[in-house]
Amino acid sequence: MSSTEPSSYPGWTPRSAAERILFHLKMHGDQTSASLGQALGTSGEAVRQQLVRLSEEGIVESWAQPKGVGRPSQFWRLTQAGQDRFPDTHAALTVDLLATIRSELGADMLSKLIDAREAKTRAEYKERLADGQTLGERVARLAEIRSGEGYMADWAEDGAGGYMLYENHCPICAAAAACQNFCRAELAVFRDALGPDAHVERVEHIVAGARRCAYRITPAG
Repeated sequence: MSSTEPSSYPGWTPRSAAERILFHLKMHGDQTSASLGQALGTSGEAVRQQLVRLSEEGIVESWAQPKGVGRPSQFWRLTQAGQDRFPDTHAALTVDLLATIRSELGADMLSKLIDAREAKTRAEYKERLADGQTLGERVARLAEIRSGEGYMADWAEDGAGGYMLYENHCPICAAAAACQNFCRAELAVFRDALGPDAHVERVEHIVAGARRCAYRITPAG
């Protein structure tokens, strides 16, 4: 996995203990207060007190996981209000523009515009990944590029010779929900930019209700 978890992303810089908790839940999903405390270098009780305050604001919620004998483990996760703390870049304006293009110029014109954006992004990514000698180097570079664009991306080896690319946030989620051609184009760009020796498959999808988007990347053949 990428060696160091960044402390900020474009549009989101955690400054308080509560924001660090939200950031960690966004990046890593459901957590116990103890695991959050360990990750953040503080006590589980201190984190639990923060989580209780955040839950009173409707930003996080808890759920219990039975574990046989004894009390169930209490996990915490972001609510929709918590998810909304992370930026969806110009969401309302973007969705309105998409609807206007579709209604005034037609669906074909909208597709052409998305295709043009895809071609531009593909060229940029291929140039920036060109010096990656191995598939792993290119995956790491792609995660870095996507993080810089606000996707809160991370990557890991999958233990079977391949890699996982994770995008914990989608800064254009509203646009992607309104027109899933954006997601189709994104997958096509990844496949082309990573090169012919890579097979890329999307295995988790925010638009389909998942917490994050995840891609399995394996050596082709």
